[in-house]
Amino acid sequence: MTGFLTLEGKRALITGGTQGAGAATVDLFRALGAQVLTTARKRPAEMPEVLFVAADLTTLEGCETVAEAVGSQLGGVDIVVHMLGGSSAPGGGFAALGEAEWQAELNLNLLPALRLDRALVPGMVAQGAGVVIHVTSIQHLLPLPEATTGYAAAKAALSTYSKSLSKEVSPKGVRVVRVSPGWIETEASIRLAERLAQEAGTDVEGGKRMIMDALGGIPIGRPTKPAEIANLIAFLVSDRAATITGTEYVIDGGTVPTA
Repeated sequence: MTGFLTLEGKRALITGGTQGAGAATVDLFRALGAQVLTTARKRPAEMPEVLFVAADLTTLEGCETVAEAVGSQLGGVDIVVHMLGGSSAPGGGFAALGEAEWQAELNLNLLPALRLDRALVPGMVAQGAGVVIHVTSIQHLLPLPEATTGYAAAKAALSTYSKSLSKEVSPKGVRVVRVSPGWIETEASIRLAERLAQEAGTDVEGGKRMIMDALGGIPIGRPTKPAEIANLIAFLVSDRAATITGTEYVIDGGTVPTA
């Protein structure tokens, strides 16, 4: 295969596309020629002119709003990237997680993907082509009991669901792939490093090392950049990855210590 990687003519939905790796993926997809619709609760004032729908994907109603926008603004979809995720659960281990905390983790990290796939994948099957990317996390293999039990469990459920979906729809022309990042150097993670550094009386690089140490170390010595996540996803949704489905691509700088 010759020529540059292109997404020319592809219609893509990217959730959580206003910051971090989501924003980087939106920018790269547009640069590669895709028509992109993205979504978040609120559109940032500085966001460039892209197709956007404001919705709260932690609710059924929000997912329905986005699914309807895919039809009205894109006329269908060829690529869905489920980037949305995160955790606001308190520290303190499993005992600190009540019903509300568990439901919040599932509402953010699992149910939006299930609901949007239920609405959009049948259209991909009908056209005989499409790609779904579920962004999971190395936390489903390497949970941090103090703080990420709920998040890790939700991402593990997403990973298992993704594998099952791939087995069902890949024979019908729809590829389903998981991307599993480790620590991504986003604005939020830098703020965390700055806070840890201030508390420990060190600089921001020292704060970053504290986070890496908590993860058991990152062999390459740094977190992954949002653009590096976007590069992997762009390859996986492109025609260059036409036989890749049902598998998980870990992008963590070597954090997970086993194969």
